[in-house]
Amino acid sequence: MLSRQLFGGDVKRQQPITIKWSKYAQSQTKKLVKGMLTGPVTILNWSFPREDISLKESTLQLALAIQKEVLDLEANGIKIIQIDEAALREKLPLRKSDWYSEYLNWAIPAFRLVHSKVKPETQIHTHMCYSEFSNIVPAIDAMDADVISFEASRSNLEILDTLKKQHFETEVGPGVYDIHSPRIPSVDEVKATINRILAKIAAPKVWINPDCGLKTRGVEETRASLANVIEATHEVRRQLGEGD
Repeated sequence: MLSRQLFGGDVKRQQPITIKWSKYAQSQTKKLVKGMLTGPVTILNWSFPREDISLKESTLQLALAIQKEVLDLEANGIKIIQIDEAALREKLPLRKSDWYSEYLNWAIPAFRLVHSKVKPETQIHTHMCYSEFSNIVPAIDAMDADVISFEASRSNLEILDTLKKQHFETEVGPGVYDIHSPRIPSVDEVKATINRILAKIAAPKVWINPDCGLKTRGVEETRASLANVIEATHEVRRQLGEGD
């Protein structure tokens, strides 16, 4: 739980938030389990922050509180940690000339602060969805995450053209199907999407995943959809001569 002390103190993490279930999930498999957290900028943008201190100060306090959770996840054997910043773009100033000086120049460092103390071998992911990110690609690259997943299927993978044009350095996970539609994508459909992605992004930099979270979908539909995504990925790997 994140909270402010009584009478408007600093943001604090009162206790671990995700450690128990993340440890349990990892104990059930030899495969790597990803820890999942919401980033400081998104928490701020989806909250009702105090008006007597700056948004920058609130965000940096949130970042330090979330940093404790990240380090606890790492200490408990979680080697991949995703820090979502779905709402990064929401507080961009109206004037484009103010984007960096009034917002991104502190919002991006706040994200970096969250993962600044992890070990080099701990992999940091982030995720962004359903916004126009193409005009802040350099700022996104500056987040210094290892992998960034984007909503992409509903926008017809348009973001990939911008990433390629701007020489985006971070590994990417463009969504291969829209999780908001009540349907199960076929193996052939997912394969076709993966091949379109690989035409624009080099295979070693690509991660395969759905657009966003799966909480809007039922268990049966989710399992069937992910099974098809996995099979499509295996088939494309064999097509590339990489095996499974």
